[in-house]
Amino acid sequence: MSQRISVSFEEGVADVRLSRPEKLNALDQAMFEGLLQTGTELASNRALRAVVLSGEGRAFCAGLDFSGFAGMASKERGPEEIGSRLLRRGPNSPANWAQRAAYVWTELPVPVIAAVHGVAFGGGFQIAMGTDIRYVAPDAQLSVMEIKWGLIPDMTGSQTLRRLVRLDVAKELTFTGRIVSGREALELGLATYVSETPREDALALAREIASRSPDAIRAGKRLLNASGLLSLEEGLLLEEKLQTGLIGTPNQMEAVRATIEKREPNFKDPE
Repeated sequence: MSQRISVSFEEGVADVRLSRPEKLNALDQAMFEGLLQTGTELASNRALRAVVLSGEGRAFCAGLDFSGFAGMASKERGPEEIGSRLLRRGPNSPANWAQRAAYVWTELPVPVIAAVHGVAFGGGFQIAMGTDIRYVAPDAQLSVMEIKWGLIPDMTGSQTLRRLVRLDVAKELTFTGRIVSGREALELGLATYVSETPREDALALAREIASRSPDAIRAGKRLLNASGLLSLEEGLLLEEKLQTGLIGTPNQMEAVRATIEKREPNFKDPE
């Protein structure tokens, strides 16, 4: 894994941590590359059941490290080359290189739970919004922030934010860049839960998810991610397709037997 990301793996749960605490886990080129590499490698791990994403030190992620990218542009490469790197697209994804640092967690086939403390500004905010579930400390600080630099959200925040909050709320946060607390984040719909111990609670939920049928969990994420993006007919057809693909499979039958026999299930990794 990357020097900017640490990963530990236990019983199907990947504990992924942004590891640049001296800079509040700000996003430099190495952090972008580490996020993409980690997400891509996890996606191919058939034993993976859930992911917890958090930051080491005093914050989740302070957003883009402008000084790092300015240094790259002035010393090693011109602004045009830096821009082309940020905007290039990888295979099988609608997102460009910069966007995928956040969107790779949406694309991951298993649930990703963010544990947010300290600050989640700009790109860090958008990474958190790209996860499936968010535990946020009550005194955490979250902000779209890009307006401060005369910019707009450009790491998929325009898409993920809109699916979490009302349109007027998304606009107000984008137009002002104001900072909201963890408690207000819950009220607005940015947070799933407020927690004094967000990482511990996120890991507990991840372990619970990991105890369920991995086939059903993956199908459920795929189905719900598609909801609202498909027509009603397409959505119902996808629901039908995924459900018929689960019925009678070894893991589905094991779920039934374990429930009837009142024991812990023994699921196999998805093929």
